[in-house]
Amino acid sequence: MTVRAVVRGLGHYLPERVVENDEFTRTLDTSDEWIRTRSGIERRHFAAQGETTSDMAAIAARRALDDAGLEASDIDAIILATSTPDLTFPSTATIVQEKIGARASYAFDVQAVCAGFIFALANANALIISGQARRVLIIGAETFSRILDFTDRATCVLFGDGAGALVLEAAEGDGTPADRGILSVDLNSDGSQRELLYVDGGVSSTGTVGVLKMQGPELFKQAVNKLAETARASLERAGLGDGDLDWIVPHQANIRIIAGTAKKLGLPMERVIVTLQDHGNTSAASIPLALAHGKQAGKFQPGDVLLLEAIGGGLAWGSVVLRW
Repeated sequence: MTVRAVVRGLGHYLPERVVENDEFTRTLDTSDEWIRTRSGIERRHFAAQGETTSDMAAIAARRALDDAGLEASDIDAIILATSTPDLTFPSTATIVQEKIGARASYAFDVQAVCAGFIFALANANALIISGQARRVLIIGAETFSRILDFTDRATCVLFGDGAGALVLEAAEGDGTPADRGILSVDLNSDGSQRELLYVDGGVSSTGTVGVLKMQGPELFKQAVNKLAETARASLERAGLGDGDLDWIVPHQANIRIIAGTAKKLGLPMERVIVTLQDHGNTSAASIPLALAHGKQAGKFQPGDVLLLEAIGGGLAWGSVVLRW
């Protein structure tokens, strides 16, 4: 008997305020067409004044628990992926733990920027297959609008706020690629590339929060190849190939990156979950938001093989293969 971590429930939350591309034309030399053609983004959500990462994460978490038919007391661990925590410490996960009443769990944050949810899933999977937890609540939540330079048209139009959550639960499997649940994980990082995407502030460096900085063209060059490589690594570890894929659920950063990766893996765009036109890049929240959208739309069928993949600041990148 093999222990697998299977998806039990999904939930998401988007702030009420919707920011259309046209709103940026009031203060920047840009246009709706310029933004759409370069990124695929049409609108995004920004958190309200006083609305925090933990507020959004707690709502998404409760919805995931409801979808799973579970109570907060049923959860053994909470892992929250974010680059925009409420406080320097304690972890935002512990704040969410208190807000949802998950007193029997332990909670911690994971910081891998846009790849954060993949790294959090990897940690949750490890806890489950090692027997240290039976049910884990994994959350991706971001308030990126708080770290944007709204005079920089190359970056501020790309990002949005939101939260998504997923409940993983231990289940028995046969140890074959036919099992339900997470089949494989591949994680990577390269600190020498950190200047491609970073925030120019920090507790021990400047004592300030800072704002996001990005070298978009160079990051684009890195992204497609690294995402295709990590996808194939995960598929190989799962005992599967490109032809076994049913769906790609990618990090929602840029439509050209998403399309380029799908092409390398031989999957048509009809089998790729795309939400960035409505959400923008929500960093660690983008994959769970896309998963929730796919489930609500009835895209995933039992037995489908899903590839989750992301790349972000660090550079950090990785993928997860799971059977629905």
